[in-house]
Amino acid sequence: MFGIPGKPPVTLTPRAVAQIARLMAKDGAHGLKVGVKKGGCAGMEYTMEFAAAPGPMDEVVEQDGARVMIAPMAQMFLFGTEIDYETSLLESGFRFINPNVAEACGCGESIKFKDAPEAGAGSGAGL
Repeated sequence: MFGIPGKPPVTLTPRAVAQIARLMAKDGAHGLKVGVKKGGCAGMEYTMEFAAAPGPMDEVVEQDGARVMIAPMAQMFLFGTEIDYETSLLESGFRFINPNVAEACGCGESIKFKDAPEAGAGSGAGL
């Protein structure tokens, strides 16, 4: 929808690929659906949920056995994003390295996009 032909809208690090593939196998999901929605102190939040199948307008990115589906209204916000998976002593989780983010809150849970439209976009609740 908002892509450049031949270029995936998001890229996945090897750690993200491994974690997504593991989650898909564990939960029998078709893939991980990623979106954005209004919320948080900076205005927008990423969402992630298991999906049984892609929606008719979802952008699907497949890499080494991992599958990410991007909700239609989130595609313009996520284009160029690298998704990583980090593990530390205190926590582990997905990290979005997104060139479209203008600001992020101190806790890192919400973001504000450059020239973001007023209407929220996305899919369901986060993981």
